[in-house]
Amino acid sequence: MTVMPRSPSLFETLPGWQPAQPSRRSLAARTGVLPSQAIRKLVGKEIVSSGPDIEDGQIQPASLDLRLGPVAYRIRASFLPGKGRTVESKLSELQSHAIDLTKGAVLETDCVYVVPLLEGLKLRQTVSAIANPKSSTGRLDVFTRLIADGVGAFDYVPPGYEGPLYIEISPKSFSILVRQGSRLNQLRLLRRTQRQPRDTRFISDARLEELHSETPLVDRDLTVRDGLNLRVDLAPVGRNKLIGYKAKRYAGVVDVDRPGAYETRKYWEEIYDDDNGRLILDPHEFYILASKELVVVPEMYAAEMAPFDPMMGEYRVHYAGFFDPGFGIVDGKPKGAKAVLEVRSLDIPFVLEDGQIIGRLVYERLAEPPEVLYGGQLGSNYQGQGLKLSKHFK
Repeated sequence: MTVMPRSPSLFETLPGWQPAQPSRRSLAARTGVLPSQAIRKLVGKEIVSSGPDIEDGQIQPASLDLRLGPVAYRIRASFLPGKGRTVESKLSELQSHAIDLTKGAVLETDCVYVVPLLEGLKLRQTVSAIANPKSSTGRLDVFTRLIADGVGAFDYVPPGYEGPLYIEISPKSFSILVRQGSRLNQLRLLRRTQRQPRDTRFISDARLEELHSETPLVDRDLTVRDGLNLRVDLAPVGRNKLIGYKAKRYAGVVDVDRPGAYETRKYWEEIYDDDNGRLILDPHEFYILASKELVVVPEMYAAEMAPFDPMMGEYRVHYAGFFDPGFGIVDGKPKGAKAVLEVRSLDIPFVLEDGQIIGRLVYERLAEPPEVLYGGQLGSNYQGQGLKLSKHFK
């Protein structure tokens, strides 16, 4: 049998590319985002606990999928419990009615719900947690945020926290069908020394440039400003000039636990490059676009899309922007994958031009090398992706 030589990836053709080797400092580091094997140990010690046992499939390379509990509470307004107060006490003031999720229920667009999660935490003083929506949740335009008792910020759990977790859910484009056990958001656990300030969580621009020289993070020139700059692709090469999707109003319900079940055309309007690389975002509409760059996240790092930056324009491009270690790495080689951008224009129409900077990717270190990477044996839905909707659409 003749074995054909493998074609090099775009990254391997870059000057000076060579496979990255973990440094002694990398292997010795103990602070940072906890990988899958460390999360599994915390589960075994009941630092992360649950009524029903945590399933193997919940543990991702650097995060833990969280599951909805048996009841959802429709509430009049979003809230934070505040210092010394529990989420349950606030629910008694603000809830409209309770919804049984054990047999499945529809959560309607533009309504706000709070659901107790099956998982709880008993953190040490050196471990905190950060949450974000799962990729499929963000691409469905479902707004979610984690809430914890006595905490004055969303999506954050402080060191030493002991108690239950809740998720706030507000579907924006499509009503969704959920049930007990559905997974809409994920939790990252971070180990820090007690003297390490929170503002050192992400690596510096100087370190990004250094890391790019070791393992290219993008397939073209790197530009940084408080993170890696990403540009929007509105002029794709080839006959197919599809540049994005726009959510249709008044579409049907989407069952979040049914991948590949829905016709794209019934939920999304396809957008083609009919205006020479220009797209006008309509106010309060939701778009799926893609980056020009092919992105790589090396195995000792995780990354996330930085929050909305008003200096870049009047739109939001931060919903489910978490990238696991190994994103864009196939068979040990840095192939790269586009970053899918979930974009909502705010109060005024806004013009995007092809190649315009639309977001920033910030990187943070893992505490130790992960046992598994994104993609591969995990069957990850978005490895090697281009412009891609959530897994629910054919």
